[in-house]
Amino acid sequence: MKTRLPHYFFVLCFLPALAAQGASLPVDTKAVEQVFQGKQAVLVVTDTLTSETYVSDAALAREAFGPCSTFKIWNTLVGLEEGILKNPDDPFWKWDGEKRSFADWNRDLTLREAFRVSCVPAFQELARKIGPERMQEWLDKIGYGNKDMCNRPDSFWLPRADQPNILITPEEQAALINKLITGKLPVKKETVDALLNIMQIESTSRSTLFGKTGSGLRAAKEGPSADNDFDMGWLVGVLDSGGHKYSYACLVLGAGLGGKEARAAVQKIFRDSGML
Repeated sequence: MKTRLPHYFFVLCFLPALAAQGASLPVDTKAVEQVFQGKQAVLVVTDTLTSETYVSDAALAREAFGPCSTFKIWNTLVGLEEGILKNPDDPFWKWDGEKRSFADWNRDLTLREAFRVSCVPAFQELARKIGPERMQEWLDKIGYGNKDMCNRPDSFWLPRADQPNILITPEEQAALINKLITGKLPVKKETVDALLNIMQIESTSRSTLFGKTGSGLRAAKEGPSADNDFDMGWLVGVLDSGGHKYSYACLVLGAGLGGKEARAAVQKIFRDSGML
């Protein structure tokens, strides 16, 4: 004799799947659709209290890419943990006199300033001070992407012509930030506080957005000479909205798209969702 299951059994079976898509998170899906219309892009947002996650494109969220300058979050973290870095406003980058295509890099910078203008040579120098052995230990310890420095100890996070680089997915980016904020990584609270201080992007009457952009090229090329050379843009970080924290990662792909476009997309989506 067959036993008929009550109708609510089937409803309950599907609840976990719905929750995995972030059904009750305050992200406005229409806002996401409008902002990402015509673009290959993904947004991952995780509630740091409940671990509930919104994912706009599950397939793209699980695809691995070079992190570009979003790795400066973790380069800075290691520098702070190892005592190489102290105060965010201390002198950090002493300009070497070489004129580079990004004018903001051609001067002395504090850590905060170098982070804000994403000064690549400054953070390459930091990676050299950390050294490959300590850096690898930290990649393993925090579980960063595929943890492979690809024998490029001072540039493994930067996509370059015919050279492999470390890889990480948007899903992994948001999950790692979530672990950082919830105290699940082996780092000091003072390090997290200092890092967030450096990462602040925007503050409103009720919310604060923290993050780091990243811009790069998926195709083989020596490197960009201007913003419109990019075809890959990241924004990775934390949103503190009314005292409620969310980790997030956004990736946009396409000609002329970089970190600025990812940042603009995230800010508009969070504003339209009433989160920022």
